[in-house]
Amino acid sequence: MNMFLLKIVLSIAAIVSMNFELCVWACARAEYEIEGECCPMCAPGNHVYWHCTVDTSTTCVPCLDSTFTDKPNGLMKCFPCSVCNAVKGLRERKACTYTADIICEPQEGFYCIDQNKHSCTSAVKHSKCSPGQYIKQPGTPYGDTICANCSDGTYSNGTLLACQPHTKCDLMGLTEIKAGMTSADAECQKSTSVALIVGLVLLIPAIITLCIVLYCILKRKNVIRNTFTNVRSKLLYKIISNSILTFKY
Repeated sequence: MNMFLLKIVLSIAAIVSMNFELCVWACARAEYEIEGECCPMCAPGNHVYWHCTVDTSTTCVPCLDSTFTDKPNGLMKCFPCSVCNAVKGLRERKACTYTADIICEPQEGFYCIDQNKHSCTSAVKHSKCSPGQYIKQPGTPYGDTICANCSDGTYSNGTLLACQPHTKCDLMGLTEIKAGMTSADAECQKSTSVALIVGLVLLIPAIITLCIVLYCILKRKNVIRNTFTNVRSKLLYKIISNSILTFKY
């Protein structure tokens, strides 16, 4: 029993000793460990050029163009700046600097579906509402379009922010030729009055009759004119013939 207790005490002592060593040798928050030594970190926008030694501190240099570091570090080179990929529906919102990566946002008509810190990494197009639906909530850079169905007696082609009531043809003095649906308005046309139809039915035969009468009158006149011309020609011929005979004798 005593041996068992002794083992437990020794184990606890070993653990405490290890934790003490770790606490003693752990680097400070603004330091990094390299080959058992704690060196001061470089500031954001810089990277390590030479590690520290017993006699010298860390030598830091600024990041190159299109690279960055956004926090104190012990890196030998800076991170490359990201790119806003247009194929993924992205565009640049804030350019990359030596101390911060580029910030991307969705293109117009797109919304973000994947994000890293404050930058969007992938976006897709807003959904389009179908005919018979209206846009309940337009899409935003970080949310899709929300659609809702039109109720009876209203319609939308899918691009409206609210469903519109069907046109009442009879109230406009028109005739409905196609009933309205949730996806389209009613179709109207001008009404044809009964009086106009009756008038046309009576007028057309009258016009035809008048044309026939006029044709007959004109034809009769032509016959009389031709007859008169023939008689006159015969009389004239006879007078001329008699005159010639009289002159001879």
